[in-house]
Amino acid sequence: MIREWEKMLSLSDDGTWEVDVWPWFMSMSRDVISRAAVGRSYKEGRQIFQLLSEQTELVMYHLDRYYLPFWRLVYSKDRRRMEEIDRTVNESLKGIIKKKEKAMKAGEAVKNDVMGILLEFNNENRGTVGLSMKDLIEECKLFYFAGQETTSTLLAWTIMLLSRHPDWQTRAREEVLQVFGNQTPDFDGLTRLTIVNMILHEALRLYPPGTYIDRLVEKDVKLGNLSVPAGVQVFIPVLMLHHDQEMWGSDAKEFNPGRFSEGISKAGKGNSIAYFPFGWGPRICIGQIFALLEAKMTLSLILQRFWFELSPSYSHAPSLVLALRPKHGVHVFLHKLK
Repeated sequence: MIREWEKMLSLSDDGTWEVDVWPWFMSMSRDVISRAAVGRSYKEGRQIFQLLSEQTELVMYHLDRYYLPFWRLVYSKDRRRMEEIDRTVNESLKGIIKKKEKAMKAGEAVKNDVMGILLEFNNENRGTVGLSMKDLIEECKLFYFAGQETTSTLLAWTIMLLSRHPDWQTRAREEVLQVFGNQTPDFDGLTRLTIVNMILHEALRLYPPGTYIDRLVEKDVKLGNLSVPAGVQVFIPVLMLHHDQEMWGSDAKEFNPGRFSEGISKAGKGNSIAYFPFGWGPRICIGQIFALLEAKMTLSLILQRFWFELSPSYSHAPSLVLALRPKHGVHVFLHKLK
């Protein structure tokens, strides 16, 4: 991605290129998660991503209409399409898993991706606690979908915010250059990026990829003074809580990464649970560290090479399609650093 951007800038007469970074981040994060999940490039899994994206749009279109009278009659055609997509995706992933299993048995495949680790676990626990083929397929789908959608939206909103706040962009760039210079960012250095870390957390606060969390209560439970009976669905409005002035102060809707200067627990007004873009508790997102490392790596590589500003063609329109996306993309002017 970086090489393509540099190529485009080299062809520009004034060293400036207008680009919508959102589709670039989607493609990049899909490639990253494909390699991390099953060791395959995004191009080989292109059909899976296209089908999952179509499935997402169908689900969201019908979600608010499902309980309307007679809507299920209208819905039947799309339901058949959704079932067809599910079968196709399952068969594609089943083929990938079987191919991986065969390669591993022949000693031709590495075991350091998620699927390799799961299959190795199965081999070591065969007949006891191993995962079924259905379990493996569901794990693949979760990593494919959640692993790219959340990170790509985080990067898109971060670039938008840094374009609007060049002072923070400058501070982040100075930190990256101080830690890495012109060298490729490494793991140890990424863990020392305090300003970049603050910026990413503030972007996640303002534009959390998941705007709500819901949980089904399986048995009667008491939450503080509230008694919740079994069967109730609890809805937690993450986006609303992240913008609540009572929890974050009068500047709750403003971009202020400095609020995270002393860590997450002290960012809000005495309530650390006011911030949970990855969920909380025993079911916190298993990919949280991976996503933040990927975002830090990408942002560092960009800051090392470019400075950027919003294009007049940018239209601010957050849109919920499972994740909180920029509906019209994020159009910026890229400038090569001298």
